[in-house]
Amino acid sequence: MAEAASELGPSTPYGKTLIKVSEAEKRLGAAERDFIHTASLSFLTPLRNFLEGDWKTISKERRLLQNRRLDLDACKARLKKAKAAEAKATTVPDFQETRPRNYILSASASALWNDEVDKAEQELRVAQTEFDRQAEVTRLLLEGISSTHVNHLRCLHEFVKSQTTYYAQCYRHMLDLQKQLGRFPGTFVGTTEPASPPLSSTSPTTTAATMPVVPTGAVLAPPEEAALCLEEVAPPASGTRKARVLYDYEAADSSELALLADELITVYSLPGMDPDWLIGERGNKKGKVPVTYLELLS
Repeated sequence: MAEAASELGPSTPYGKTLIKVSEAEKRLGAAERDFIHTASLSFLTPLRNFLEGDWKTISKERRLLQNRRLDLDACKARLKKAKAAEAKATTVPDFQETRPRNYILSASASALWNDEVDKAEQELRVAQTEFDRQAEVTRLLLEGISSTHVNHLRCLHEFVKSQTTYYAQCYRHMLDLQKQLGRFPGTFVGTTEPASPPLSSTSPTTTAATMPVVPTGAVLAPPEEAALCLEEVAPPASGTRKARVLYDYEAADSSELALLADELITVYSLPGMDPDWLIGERGNKKGKVPVTYLELLS
């Protein structure tokens, strides 16, 4: 914009306007850079450091604790199985019905399972010790998260505050620019369309803008004759639709149909009509209605 202003002439109204807008855009860019820098320092960098550092360590230790728990459960199951087998093997046999050879084999199996129980108990003690040590490490790491959350919550508040400041600066810069442009002679400052429904007007300018365009060479009929012709127009065999009225509308003249919100009417278009208007019928009344006031249903 600044380069275009120098090419077109900085002393012209358009050149001066370009210069003012370019200066405002530079201020907007500077405010955006300040916001990005502040957000990076106050929120994004601490969060990234936590996720890539402390949180990775915590996740690793938690996975290791899970593995230690699985090892402990396996040792408990092994010890339970060995004790059950030992109890079965040490059952005293009936000497009247059992041969001496079987008794010797039973005593040997009992001693074997006794050794297996001792080994399983030793493995269980080791697994329990490792699990307890890992559980303590994980508990200490998780306790530190509380203070980390408090710090990150403060960082998040700083981020929201900096973003609020950034948008306030942008609004102030653009408001100042709008005021400066309004003081320039010959500068047109447009207005946006209102969100509310368009207001009807009986002024000649509005009526002329909303009336259908008359072909060149045609003779304009008086309003009374135009209204009479509209009443004599029959709706097309196909192409009629139902429409719900969105807002109240007061007819500007006899060629228009007054509307009430939420009522249902029949609408259709005629060749050569303004696309912003339709013919509406309600009972024995007929007239032009604005499309913006309607919700077409079928």
